[in-house]
Amino acid sequence: MEERVDILDELGNPTGKSCLKSDAHCKGLLHPTVHIWLYTPDGRVLLQQRGKNKATHPLLWDVSVAGHVFAGEKIVAAAIREVDEEIGLSITETDLESLGTFKAIHKISEDFIDAELHHIFLCKLNTSLNQLTKQESEVEDLALIPLFKFAEETWGLASVGKYVPHGPTYYKTIIKAIKSRT
Repeated sequence: MEERVDILDELGNPTGKSCLKSDAHCKGLLHPTVHIWLYTPDGRVLLQQRGKNKATHPLLWDVSVAGHVFAGEKIVAAAIREVDEEIGLSITETDLESLGTFKAIHKISEDFIDAELHHIFLCKLNTSLNQLTKQESEVEDLALIPLFKFAEETWGLASVGKYVPHGPTYYKTIIKAIKSRT
């Protein structure tokens, strides 16, 4: 069954309305998502290669874990749920550090406008890559790469065809935040 999402106004405030995720995408309605960036104490970042059957940006490399917030669901609960679903890692609210929100609107096609308010979190990864279990329907692959390499490839969008196009401001914010913690 397809999930429902809450609809937000242009400032990111709840409108009190919800709809099916597909309707939100078809109509370009702003809705909340979570982005969780996992990093290691030695300065590596966990990247996820999106599944080959994803409607948007299949097989591109992206945030460690991301997903939609269900209608009525708390933002932190959605982040914890998505980390468990997509990479099989159990975390708690105290593991998450909020970096705030980032509004992103991408016109995929005439009838698919992805209008999302990303709630961004950092989370220290204290386990090895081989202990993670990727969700086969969502995740093609996982990789831990040095932060400097990730910065090199995304800072000026040098590898445009490799990463989801979140834009330089978004990537710079993530890279600076992780760098200050490692």
